[in-house]
Amino acid sequence: MRGVTATDTHCPYCALQCGMTLTPEIPRVRLEPRDFPVNRGGLCAKGFTAADLLDHRDRLLHPLVRKVPGDRTSPFREATWDEALSQTEEQIRTAQERHGRNSVGVFGGGGLTNEKAYALGKFARVTLKSASIDYNGRFCMSSAATAANRTLGVDRGLPFPLEDVAHAKTVLLVGANPADAMPPSMQYLDTGRENGARHIVIDPRRTNTAAGAHLHLQPLPGTDLALANGLLHIAIREGHIDEAYIRDRTTGFDAVKNATNSYWPDRVERMTGVPENRLRETVRLLATQGPAMILTARGAEQHSNGTDTAQAYLNLALALGLVGRPFSGYGTITGQGNGQGGREHGQKADQLPGYRKLDDPEARKHVAKVWGIDPDELPGPGQSAYEMLDQLGGKVRVLMVLASNIAVSAPNSNRILEKLKSLDFLVVSDIFASETAELADVVLPTAQWAEEEGTMTNLEGRVIRRKRALAPPPEVRTDLEMLADLSRRLGRAESSDPRTVFEELRRASAGGIADYAGITYERIEKENGVFWPCPAEDHPGTPRLFADNFPTKDGRAAMRAVIHRDPAEMPDRTFPYVLTTGRNMQQYQSGNQTRRVKALNVALPEPRAEIHPDLARRHGINDGDLVELRSRRGVAVLRARLSDGIRPDTVFAPFHWPGANALTNPALDPHSRMPAFKACAVAISRHERGTD
Repeated sequence: MRGVTATDTHCPYCALQCGMTLTPEIPRVRLEPRDFPVNRGGLCAKGFTAADLLDHRDRLLHPLVRKVPGDRTSPFREATWDEALSQTEEQIRTAQERHGRNSVGVFGGGGLTNEKAYALGKFARVTLKSASIDYNGRFCMSSAATAANRTLGVDRGLPFPLEDVAHAKTVLLVGANPADAMPPSMQYLDTGRENGARHIVIDPRRTNTAAGAHLHLQPLPGTDLALANGLLHIAIREGHIDEAYIRDRTTGFDAVKNATNSYWPDRVERMTGVPENRLRETVRLLATQGPAMILTARGAEQHSNGTDTAQAYLNLALALGLVGRPFSGYGTITGQGNGQGGREHGQKADQLPGYRKLDDPEARKHVAKVWGIDPDELPGPGQSAYEMLDQLGGKVRVLMVLASNIAVSAPNSNRILEKLKSLDFLVVSDIFASETAELADVVLPTAQWAEEEGTMTNLEGRVIRRKRALAPPPEVRTDLEMLADLSRRLGRAESSDPRTVFEELRRASAGGIADYAGITYERIEKENGVFWPCPAEDHPGTPRLFADNFPTKDGRAAMRAVIHRDPAEMPDRTFPYVLTTGRNMQQYQSGNQTRRVKALNVALPEPRAEIHPDLARRHGINDGDLVELRSRRGVAVLRARLSDGIRPDTVFAPFHWPGANALTNPALDPHSRMPAFKACAVAISRHERGTD
C-alpha cells in the first residue's frame, strides 16, 4: 500500500472534473464521490471505476525501447530512463541538424494538467525552438472557440456556472448528449424540468438526452447552420428579437439579418428535414419562456463549416438578448478533462500562455520576458493538428506524443497510421501501450491522475486542483519530470515541480484573456476552485461573464453573417448515406483507458453501428449482424444496433475503438482547422461473416 491518507481530488475523465475522494486500502484504493459543485456527490460509471486504472495489469512500469533501434518490427525491451531519453535526445539533435528546427514536432492532449500543457508549449518553443506543436483539442471544440473569440472576445466553454442551467426555463442543446457524455450534469437539466423548464435537443439521433426533451429536432448531419439561420429568420419575422439589446450591445446585426432573409421556414424544412412547426415552436420557447440558454457541442462543431455553425447559434442567442443575462446565455460544452485549460496556455499551434496569440508582438514580448529570452527567439505559428500529422515523415521527422492516441482519434486514420510509420523517430508518453505507443521507437511510462499534482480547468472555467493521493510506481515519472530532464539534456534548465511551474504560468498569463495571475493553489482549495479571469489575489474570480460588456475593442459582441454550405462530402450513388460519429456512455475518447476497465467492457464490449430498421431491411441486416461501412478512405466492420431513433439516411458509429476514424473526412474548417468528423458519405452492407 502506497499511502494511508484520504485525499480529495477529481475524476480523470471529462470536463466536469467531478469531485471524489481516494483512500488507499488493501487490496485496492477506495474511491468515493464527494460533494463538489459540479457533481454534488454523483459520479458516472466511468468515474466510479476510475481507480481500476491505478493498478491495472497493463500499466506501463518501465521505459521501453526497441531491441533493434530503428526497427519497429523489433519487439520492445525494458530500458532505463537514461537510455530512453538519450535515444530521444540524439534523434532530436540529428533531425534538427539535418532538417531544421521545425522537423521535431510535439503533439499534446486535452487531458494534461495546466502545468503540463504550459510546460509542453514552452518546451516546444524554447527548448526545441520549433513551431511544430498542436494537440488533440484541435479535434474537440476549436470551432466554437474560434467563433466565441471573434464574437465575444473570449472563449470560455460555459461563461456561467453549471448550476445556472437548472434555473433556465428553456434550454436548446445543439449536438450535445450530456446524458451519455457527462451524466452527473443531467441533475441540473432534471431540476430544471421538474420546475417546468422546456428542453429542446437538436441531434440526428434520439439520444438519451433527446429522449427526455420537450422537443427533438432531427436534422440531416451537416445542416445545423441552415437550421440556426432559419430559427433566426423566424425570430426576426415574428418580432421576437431584442432590438434594444442588439442596438446597445452588438454590432453587425444588419448584415446578419440580410444573410438570413432567404432562410424561409419551408426552405429550411427541405434542407434539414426538420418540420416547420417545430422550428416555430423552438423560437417561441426561446423568446418567450425565459430565461433561456443555447448550448452547443461537438455535433455542431465537427464540420468543415463548424466555426460558422457555432457563429450562427451565437447570432441567434445575441439577437434574442440572451448573452450576459441571469440564467441565460450561450455556451459550449467542453469534452476533455482539461479541454478548457489545455487550450489556454500554449499547446495550440498559434497560441501562447493566457490565450495570447503567437503572432501578436506585445504577447510575444510579455511571454518572452517571463521565459527569459528575446521575443525574436520565439518561432511563429505552426500548423494545425491534422496538417502537422499529414507532414509526418516529410517536414516533421521526429514526433513526441503526450496523452494522445492519434492512431485512433485522428480523422482519415489509415493515412495517419502510415504517416506515423514513416517517421524517423516516434516517442510516446502514456500510462498504457496505446495503439499509437505500439508504433513508437521509445515509450515513456507516465504518472496517472492520482499520482500527480497540478491544476485543471473544467467546462465552467473553474480552475481546480488535482492532488496526489498515491506515489507512482518506482520507475514511473510525471511528464513534468520527463520534460525537465529532456530539456536539461538539450541545454535548457526547467523545473519539474508543479507548484513552481504554476507560479510561472500565473506570470505568463497575467493580462491575457485567460488571466490566472490571482489564482493560487491555496485559493483553489479554500474556494472550491477559482473562475478565470482572475487578475489579482484579491480579485474574486469571474463565475459569470458579459453582464456589463464584452472583452472586445468596443465592448460589444460582433455578430457575423454566415451562410450554409453543404458538407465537404455529400452522399451519392456509391456512398449513399451519411456517417456521423460520437460517444457512448461507457467509453471515453480513444478508449485507451476505458477499454481496459472490466465493468465498462461488460456493459459495452464492442462498437455498434446504429442503423434505422428501414435502412437495415433495405440491406438485409438484422440486429446484431456484422456490417461493413465503407467510405472513400477506408472500411470498418461493426456490430449493427437497430434503432428507430436515428434518421433512415444516417449511420452512427462511436469513435472509442479503432475503425470509425478510418472512414471520417479530414476536410478542415477554414477558420478553426477542425476536421469534419460529423459528416461523411458511406455505403453499408451486411458483412460476409454475418453474426460471427
